[in-house]
Amino acid sequence: MNHLLLGKLDKFVVHYVGNKTNGKELRLSNGLVPFEKIEVYIKGLLNKNFKLEELYRFYFIPELTLNPVYQFVRSMFEDPEAFIEQSQHTAQYLYDHSLHPQIKSGELCCSYFKDCEWNGKPVEVLAMMKFENKDTFLKIYSKGENFEVESERGINVNKLDKGCLIINLEEEKGYIVAIVDHTNPGSEAKYWTDDFLHVRPRRDSFNQTQNMLSICKSFVAQMPTENGKLDKANFINRSVEALKEEQVDVHAFAEQVFEKPHLVSEFRQFKETYQKKRDIEIDDTFTPDGHALKRAATGTMTTIKLDRNFDIHIHGGEQYIVRGYDEEKKMYYYQLFFQEER
Repeated sequence: MNHLLLGKLDKFVVHYVGNKTNGKELRLSNGLVPFEKIEVYIKGLLNKNFKLEELYRFYFIPELTLNPVYQFVRSMFEDPEAFIEQSQHTAQYLYDHSLHPQIKSGELCCSYFKDCEWNGKPVEVLAMMKFENKDTFLKIYSKGENFEVESERGINVNKLDKGCLIINLEEEKGYIVAIVDHTNPGSEAKYWTDDFLHVRPRRDSFNQTQNMLSICKSFVAQMPTENGKLDKANFINRSVEALKEEQVDVHAFAEQVFEKPHLVSEFRQFKETYQKKRDIEIDDTFTPDGHALKRAATGTMTTIKLDRNFDIHIHGGEQYIVRGYDEEKKMYYYQLFFQEER
């Protein structure tokens, strides 16, 4: 599991990014915000909201160096004195891409941390946070012998709407990037990651494990089977077990899980199409990630629901389950063979 230790907050600036289509303004700051009293809250906000398992990297077609945000970030890392100017460029670029009328206006906070550690390596870190929603807070204070209550609108220091955390490593590959994107379904969804940041999952163990199991689940879901859901549950279980190996050979994986030549061939074709459609990269061999497998395996098709009476949870042992049809009762049935009840 990845570990980030945030060091000293060195720079902090706030810009206001409105919705360009709705005529909302862009307000750019020309100076840093004093942050001594809020540093602990900024660090807490970042630590609570960013998950460091599923990581991304900047990209752009036809080449990475054409990604504007990547260039702004690189300039900040190379010359911290250009932080304010580059953060202004970043806010302007976000404003220019806030075109859907449902995109909310909000404050864009850019921060620069030094003396950080990423998995034990010394690094610098940039954080971008956009706050689109305000909460109401009650301020209670004493006045004479009584108390008074006032309401104030402000930012919840525990909740982040959209964010981007950039680790100053692997510059030539698009850096190591973590994102927060709490979007609502709709055509404005994903503007933060797709239209503004232009990020894609890193080619690491976590993402490759998740992607491989997602491909298997999608392939199995569309398979016509003569044996009901039993075959599908068995294929998913085999996929999970194959991804528990120390090293996964993608070519051998297909044969291990699907066995029959025609299914192996169909899976490989499906995988190739799936990857091209979603622009996913999977190495020929990779080391699977246990955390990714645990997350991706949740909710897999390994439960067979029978009418409203029974659920069969299958975790392997397909050779001890038989599905049949009773002509007399005109009903399907399952036979389960076991040695002891537990």
